Amino acid sequence: MPSRKRKKIQIGAKVSIVEKHNQRTGKLTKGVVKTILTKSGSHPHGIKVRLETGKVGRVISILE
Repeated sequence: MPSRKRKKIQIGAKVSIVEKHNQRTGKLTKGVVKTILTKSGSHPHGIKVRLETGKVGRVISILE
């Protein structure tokens, strides 16, 4: 279940995201949040973030 609330996601948090090209397969990528890209307080498909590796996707779960 995607994490849909922006206030639950912190910069530096470990998360699992799904990148745009992996949405059909559901393949997850783990990493540390560098930037929160979604400006609104919530989003039905999950909050979009950029990881420290530069990958961009929507948060599926917060790992810690």
